[in-house]
This record gives sequence, structure tokens and C-alpha cells, in this order.
Amino acid sequence: MKGKMTILLVDDDPNITQLVRLYLEKEGYDVQTADRGDTALEMFRKNPPHLMLLDIMLPGMDGWEVCREVRRTSNIPIIMLTAKGETFDKVLGLELGADDYITKPFEPKEMVARIKAVARRYQTGDTPAKEVSFPGLTVNISRYSVVYAGQEIEMPPKELEVLYFLASHANQVFTRQQLLEQVWGFNFFGDSRTVDVHIKRLREKLVDCEKYGWQIKTVWSVGYKFEVK
Repeated sequence: MKGKMTILLVDDDPNITQLVRLYLEKEGYDVQTADRGDTALEMFRKNPPHLMLLDIMLPGMDGWEVCREVRRTSNIPIIMLTAKGETFDKVLGLELGADDYITKPFEPKEMVARIKAVARRYQTGDTPAKEVSFPGLTVNISRYSVVYAGQEIEMPPKELEVLYFLASHANQVFTRQQLLEQVWGFNFFGDSRTVDVHIKRLREKLVDCEKYGWQIKTVWSVGYKFEVK
């Protein structure tokens, strides 16, 4: 990676901010902080970071609204930080475009592992392009780009990674747990609804894909597959 990866940490708890910043700077990241949602959004617009760690309960503007606004113009990775463990909160964050979530209290090492999992998106070098193509669809994991029906489609990183993985293994069925392990990694502590939310969002963006001879199909009581006819 050329230069430091910039992380915008948004949390109104000074103790958490200090601890997280210490760990991230030790790992070599450039850390910017904000303790209000509206302040974070202003900082994002002036100088977009590479990744955002975003608390949900914030003064000024809550994390959900910040996530929604960021997603209007950017697909940078967003990891939600929340003291709430209810599935509703987690699913809502994913619906709004977050890529991952960490429930407080969390282990700093877990947080760093999550960040490193998405940091590869900003790596540069001579890595050959990794691309899969089907009629009407091209997914490039190196550039994190999706072209569908001749138009480039904006997708958060995890959505794109789910699509790329399934399309790279056409006609193979994967359980939700297998997709969690392959796309999110062994250190992901979420539940299977995380996969369902991402599949739902992909289907909303790949409307009428059946006419091209492929689709993301649900295999009832098992999981999902990228079916090519």
C-alpha cells in the first residue's frame, strides 16, 4: 500500500476513541476522529477517508443517517460500531449500505482484523485484474467495479465481493455459513441474515438479469448459487 490508509473514526465516547486510535496508529493507519455525526459528514466531504468506523448513537446526526448520506456519493468501506446487539439494528445498518458491524464491547484485535480484511481494496501493485464476465455483466474485483446492462453499478465492497464469489463459482451451491466464511472471513461473528440482506440488495440492482441467462438463485433450505443456464 502506497502511503498510509486514512480511517475516520466516529464515536462520542472519548475513552473508546482514545483506545481505538491507539491501536490503529500502532498498526500504521492515519486516524481522524469526530464525536458528532454532522461533523463526521462534513469531514468526509472535505477529505474522504479510505474507511469509516461509525458509531450508531451520535449527537447531531445518528450513524444510520451518516451512512445513508455517505452512500449517496461513495462506496468506501463502512464498519458500524454499536452497543446494540439486536438483529434489527445490524440488518438496518447493512440495508443502508454498511459493510460490517462490530458490537461493543469489542476486542481491538478483532477490529483491526476487520479493517485489514477490507484494506486490500486500497492496495496497489502489479496484481493482474481479477474479472468474471457473463452476458450483460462484468465484475472486476481488482478495480471493485460492476458493469451491468452497459451501465456501471455502484456497490458497497461486501455486496461486490458476494457477487464476485458466487459468479466465480457458477452453478455451485453455497450455504449461508460458507458465504460468511469465504467473503467475510473466519473472524466474522455475524449471523446468516447478513448474507440474506446482501443477496436482497444485489437482486434489487440486477433487475431482469434472467433475460441474460443467469440469476442469483435461492436453493431452499440450503443457500444460494449463481445459476447459469
